[in-house]
Amino acid sequence: MAESQPKSRTVVEPLSQFDLSHYSRSSPIRSLSISPISDCQVLIYIGTQSGSLILLSVDPTAATTLHVPKTTPSQQHVSFFKTVLVADSPVESIFVLDDVGKVLLLFCDQCLFLTDSLLTQPSKKLGFLKGISVIAKRIRTSDSESTNLLEINSVSSLANASTSTGQRLLQKFGSGIKANGVKVKEEEQHCRGDNVFAVIIGKRLVLIELVNGSFVILKEIQCMDGVKTMVWLNDSIIVGTVNGYSLFSCVTGQSGVIFTLPAVSCPPMLKLLSKELKVLLLVDNVGVVVDAHGQPVGGSLVFRKSPDAVGELSMYVVVLRGGKMELYHKKSGICVQAVTFGGEGGGQCIAADEECGAGKLLVVATPTKVICYQKVPSEEQIKDLLRKKDFKEAISLAEELECEGEMAKEMLSFVHAQIGFLLLFDLHFEEAVDHFLYSETMQPSEVFPFIMRDPNRWSLLVPRNRYWGLHPPPVPVEDVVDNGLMAIQRAIFLRKAGVETAVDDGFLSNPPSRAELLELAIRNIIRYLEVSREKELTISVKEGVDTLLMYLYRALNCVHDMENLASSENSCIVEELETLLDESGHLRTLAFLYASKGMSSKALAIWRVLARNYSSGLWKDPAVENDLLDGCADVMSGREVAATEASKILEESSDEDLILQHLGWIADINAVLAVKVLTSEKRINQLSPDKVIAAIDSKKVEILQRYLQWLIKDQDSDDTQFHTLYALSLAKSAIEAFEEESGSKVVGTQMGETRSSGYGKNSIFQSPVRERLQIFLQSSDLYDPEDVLDLIEGSELWLEKAILYRKLGQETLVLQILALKLEDSEAAEQYCAEIGRPDAYMQLLDMYLDSQDGKEPMFKAAVRLLHNHGESLDPLQVLETLSPDMPLQLASDTILRMLRARLHHHRQGQIVHNLSRAVDIDARLARLEERSRHVQINDESLCDSCHARLGTKLFAMYPDDTIVCYKCYRRQGESTSITGRDFKKDVLIKPGWLVTR
Repeated sequence: MAESQPKSRTVVEPLSQFDLSHYSRSSPIRSLSISPISDCQVLIYIGTQSGSLILLSVDPTAATTLHVPKTTPSQQHVSFFKTVLVADSPVESIFVLDDVGKVLLLFCDQCLFLTDSLLTQPSKKLGFLKGISVIAKRIRTSDSESTNLLEINSVSSLANASTSTGQRLLQKFGSGIKANGVKVKEEEQHCRGDNVFAVIIGKRLVLIELVNGSFVILKEIQCMDGVKTMVWLNDSIIVGTVNGYSLFSCVTGQSGVIFTLPAVSCPPMLKLLSKELKVLLLVDNVGVVVDAHGQPVGGSLVFRKSPDAVGELSMYVVVLRGGKMELYHKKSGICVQAVTFGGEGGGQCIAADEECGAGKLLVVATPTKVICYQKVPSEEQIKDLLRKKDFKEAISLAEELECEGEMAKEMLSFVHAQIGFLLLFDLHFEEAVDHFLYSETMQPSEVFPFIMRDPNRWSLLVPRNRYWGLHPPPVPVEDVVDNGLMAIQRAIFLRKAGVETAVDDGFLSNPPSRAELLELAIRNIIRYLEVSREKELTISVKEGVDTLLMYLYRALNCVHDMENLASSENSCIVEELETLLDESGHLRTLAFLYASKGMSSKALAIWRVLARNYSSGLWKDPAVENDLLDGCADVMSGREVAATEASKILEESSDEDLILQHLGWIADINAVLAVKVLTSEKRINQLSPDKVIAAIDSKKVEILQRYLQWLIKDQDSDDTQFHTLYALSLAKSAIEAFEEESGSKVVGTQMGETRSSGYGKNSIFQSPVRERLQIFLQSSDLYDPEDVLDLIEGSELWLEKAILYRKLGQETLVLQILALKLEDSEAAEQYCAEIGRPDAYMQLLDMYLDSQDGKEPMFKAAVRLLHNHGESLDPLQVLETLSPDMPLQLASDTILRMLRARLHHHRQGQIVHNLSRAVDIDARLARLEERSRHVQINDESLCDSCHARLGTKLFAMYPDDTIVCYKCYRRQGESTSITGRDFKKDVLIKPGWLVTR
């Protein structure tokens, strides 16, 4: 596996150092431990090779910051407190018991000593437990994950540990047993179990607890020989030998092998990672992290060399080797910092850290010196990376801190924003905006100064937050680009002189132009503001975002984006934009903006000007340009676009004066749009019909007709004035269309054909005017037919006249028009059917046979009439009416059919009459048979409903032969039997002489 390259982080910095040679001539340092007393005092316990215990005090609050790097530690913040000679052998291990104010020492002669934490009292040797080679303190995460050994060890097991009868007798009377500093107690004498230790004595693993200055034996487990290191976490005791690592259960005493070591390897080493409550197992230069059950978790840590000592500092593992200290990230395994604190060959190094695992102080020692390292605050680490322009590493560190819970999410957003500003001033605009968008706390108003110079409307909204003071104050983006270009030119000059600079190499090799940078900056600020529009902002900030966004769109001439913003819901300040847009010629955008703000009058005035300019040629028409380029005919002209946008405004407006003021020019461009304005359902209050009718140009007949049609059909108006006006307008248009069509036919052109087929390409109606007139005259009863008749009296609109005469009830004139003028026999016969009198057919027959004005008799129509309706006519009247001039062969067949039909009709009547009489007789006979039926009732007869004996009671019998008593009959009714059959709905038919089924 490849070695990880150290990163450029500065996680720790030297705080102070202590040289033992200045205070005593003691032997080299053998062990080390620290105990934080308060935020401003940490005690350092040093065990020497000669058996002395030295106490130092250090103030961690006096740390230097990264602004003044301190690579060499001083002795300024550490003070010598006391030294005590405890024994003649080296101090192997030091355990500080803060809760009882004691310090437990293990010496190489395998003896334990106990002293107070300030070394003011004589040390006490715990002589009963001898031959101790390794000791470890129990670390408990919680009561649920670890077992209370006091509860599972009974008093009897403790009694059996005593070998004499006297000891058992004392235990029986409730007394503890104390022998050479080791006290065996009953369960109720024990405390909470915070100071519980595991010791290795030969091949025995003994569990003991410190109580009131004495040890209590809790349990003894058979172990293995050659244990070099040990860690006790919850219920698991992990031991390391030259052969490998094993796990023992302090509850059951069972053991298991975690893994074995190679035949040739470095001595085993264990380190408890207190922050994660995991254990680090060393195999040469590889660290394997396992949980309390010995199962590997996460990845392995690969160090450069096999370490002499291992420490822990927050989310880092610290390894020491050959006077060098390296910090590795626990999760990624990357070396983030390397520090040299001693020369090569200076002896073995040791390290001590705070027991909580999240401390800020790390102490390392060489044989003669003690060096204290202070963890650099997270913010200072990030600042240092930002000063080095290592933005990716700064974000990586911030995300790690946020993931570990050492940094709030808001602080991560703060870092993103800070990096964004630094990148912006370095001309990396896209990356800068990316970081702005990652920040959840950055306010959009913070970019306002980059768009508009101070002072402006939104100057007070800009937060006066310089962040960490790593970037200059915000200035307009033009100044940012100019300053950046000057820095690039300066860097190019210095690079030629051999001086390195912090300017990006890409800019130096290919310097960008001012226009490119400015456009890139504006586009990315636009991107940020567009995303910011979707956030929950205050009203004033929304106004600034939308207004400045319009500024930026205009700077890049993004006409489409400008119009989209102006036409949508926005918070733009009109006063800030109207002069700017007017002078730059973006009148469409200004019109959209006026409309969105409810300033309809100004918006309509602009659209009117635009429509006039397009028509006069002052402005280029986009439709004309497209036609010239690609022949596209579907593109709306500029005039139509202006009229369409104006109509959208008027459709929602209830201002009659404003609507009627602009109706004329819209109607000149597109009559359909004018109709949509007049008939819009979007407005709250509808327009006055009288004012609208008076305002419509007399030449715009179709607009008037469509408006009247809307009033009558869609609004259900029953005003006779509107109905009559609509009918007269349609009649007048129909006369004109008929005359135009007739004139076209005379000159032999196809104008009439074109007119009648489509009624004009620009017509707002889909059907011809005569068809609409005829439909209205037939459907409406509210117009004055006499006024309309007076108008069309001299025209050739015969069908319309027939409809009007029908409204007036003049049946003869209607028949004359239908039969003689229009020669529509079918329509005439249908009208006779509507009249419903036989004389109507006779009248129509007389018209066919006796035509006026010298017209030939219509014999074929007469024969058709006799053929279709001859049965309903009197043959005698028909014979009297027939003309002597009518050919016999035409009349004979018709008259013969009439006579046969009359005879057939008569005989059918006789048959029906006789059948009805037979049915009546059959019904009478059936009724008589029903009434003459007899039924025998005796004493055993029962009611079919209530099952009571009938006897002499009144009873009733239904047609289905069911018998009920009178009481049940009254309740049941005369038409429904107890079977549920209703004889009124479900008739019971019995065979008779006529009806057999």
